[in-house]
Amino acid sequence: MSNLTSASEQSYQGEPAIVLTYAGQEAIVLPAIGANLIAYRDNEKGYRFLREPKENEMDAFRANPGVNGIPVLFPPNRYEDGTFTWNGKTYTFPINEVETHNHLHGFLHTIPWNVDVYEANAQSSSVLLSVSVDEHHEVYKYFPHLFTVKLKYTLSAEGLLQQIQIRNDGAEDMPVMLAFHTALNAPFAPDSKSEDMSFKATIGKRYQMTERMLPTGEFQPLSTWEEQFQNGGANPSGEEADNHYTAVPQRGRNFTEITDTRLGVKLVYDVGTAYKHWMIWNNIACGEFICPEPQTNLVNAPNVDLPDDEKGLFRLEQGEIWEESSRLYTIES
Repeated sequence: MSNLTSASEQSYQGEPAIVLTYAGQEAIVLPAIGANLIAYRDNEKGYRFLREPKENEMDAFRANPGVNGIPVLFPPNRYEDGTFTWNGKTYTFPINEVETHNHLHGFLHTIPWNVDVYEANAQSSSVLLSVSVDEHHEVYKYFPHLFTVKLKYTLSAEGLLQQIQIRNDGAEDMPVMLAFHTALNAPFAPDSKSEDMSFKATIGKRYQMTERMLPTGEFQPLSTWEEQFQNGGANPSGEEADNHYTAVPQRGRNFTEITDTRLGVKLVYDVGTAYKHWMIWNNIACGEFICPEPQTNLVNAPNVDLPDDEKGLFRLEQGEIWEESSRLYTIES
């Protein structure tokens, strides 16, 4: 193991953590809280790329781990009245968003994951986590399938690589619906301000949403601010955002970028083209962070009358594996 890299068990604000380091970079995963990648930092430059809970916010984070770090959402976003029917089977989830009477964000971001292995060498440090659901698992009563999810994070000279894999371990087909509620600091440098930030995203069309934040299947015109996301970029807090979009890759890539125009540093979040939708939320234009959330599927997908391919709803048959990778890295001009 190089003195530039390490992978070790430590504590993060009282929570068991796996800490990866590589040449001044640091990434921290919390296995007991949904395998949340709670921190990605450049300690040499003082950059904090992900929104982390403050010391007095840890209890609130444990109660709602969906708006810090990179939570795994499965199934993601909202489901009308907490239920849907797929392939002849009805699924019923708890109503955990009372104001909309919807189910929100699934289960994988709140339950403990296993740490399969963590290691480091001269080129990288990494951790592999997993969760397997069977008839005895607490998730099975809501999502009655046998399946395994593996999540690997690797820190190297090329930034932070995320690899996700889902395997159907059962005899029945299962639907795949996945997203990451990635909370990116904007600004991420200690002396920069919100007005120094520019945000770009490979969004396409914006879905029309009901008062319950469910898509109607129709589209709305983009604002001038949103159109700037597609091109040169716009301030991420220029307007309030809690919007759902199609993803339209540019030059073969599906990504968002946050550029610190004061420093000339660009944070790239390249998520892979299997994510056919974006949810973008900036917490009422708070000026502190923005969540570009890559989603495989449309919000409430099984309840929306659109073709499966258009809404990103697909199945895994027995023994089949689906996987995708994403990466966070910086470019300095």
